[in-house]
Amino acid sequence: MEQNIVGWFEIPVVDMDRAKSFYDTIFQINIQVQDFGGTLMGWFPWAEGKPGANGSLIQHESYTPSTTDGVLIYFSSADVQNELDRIEQAGGKILKGKTQISPDVGYMALFVDSEGNRVALHSRS
Repeated sequence: MEQNIVGWFEIPVVDMDRAKSFYDTIFQINIQVQDFGGTLMGWFPWAEGKPGANGSLIQHESYTPSTTDGVLIYFSSADVQNELDRIEQAGGKILKGKTQISPDVGYMALFVDSEGNRVALHSRS
C-alpha cells in the first residue's frame, strides 16, 4: 500500500457547539464547522504530509454517539496526561486513566466525550 489504511473517521455528536467546545478545549485546537444541507461537520485540523488519519465531528439524525458500540478511535498525544487533565473540566468523563500498554508501545487512556462517545488517547510517554 502507498498510504496508511485508515483514511477518515467521523465522531457522532448530538450538539455540535458543545462537542466543538469539548474537543477544542482538550486538544487546544480550533475545529472548523460547516453545514452540508443539514449535516454539520466539524473538521479536525489537518497537517498535510504528516502521519495519521483526518476526520470530523458529525451531527446528523443517522449518527448516534455510543459509549459501548462501534469502533474505538485513538487520538495521538505527546503525553495522554495532558488531555486527561482537561477532559472533566470540558464536560467529559475519564473511564481509564493513563495506563502503560508496554514499554515499547507506550500509554493509553479512555474517556467519554461531551456527546457520550467512548474515545481513547495514545502516547509513547
